Amino acid sequence: MKKLNNFNKLNFLLIVLAILVWSSCKTDKITPITEPVKDLTGTWKVVKASRNGADLFSLVDTTVIKFNSFTIKFNGGNYTLSNPLPFIVSQNGTYSLDNPQFPFSIKFTETGASAPVSTAFTYPIVNGVRVLTLVFSPGCPQNSYSYSLVKVN
Repeated sequence: MKKLNNFNKLNFLLIVLAILVWSSCKTDKITPITEPVKDLTGTWKVVKASRNGADLFSLVDTTVIKFNSFTIKFNGGNYTLSNPLPFIVSQNGTYSLDNPQFPFSIKFTETGASAPVSTAFTYPIVNGVRVLTLVFSPGCPQNSYSYSLVKVN
């Protein structure tokens, strides 16, 4: 009889333990975090430039090609270039992102152009500063340019 009593106690403990485990598992509703739309609005300047991985700031004559004076201003779907450099476009026009929340490419359409030019870009925060990095090849496909731009205050 004692064996049967111990068996019942063990079963009772296992049933109570199973009920406690089952009742502690509740489904929490997780609300997804909404990614904000990427806003390029503002004036951006080049802080780093490279061609095929080589730093252009140290390779070119900065009196001829003035990286520091080049800016691109994004405003309401339009862009404006000042002090042009070798860039993916050479005239002002319109731009659009492939996806406003999770963009991977940007399309530039010069005023009067029949087709847009698209390029990959990243938009990370580096040392607390938003950096727009464009990677493009403006002619010769063997040359790949990378410009990192920061917003001018």
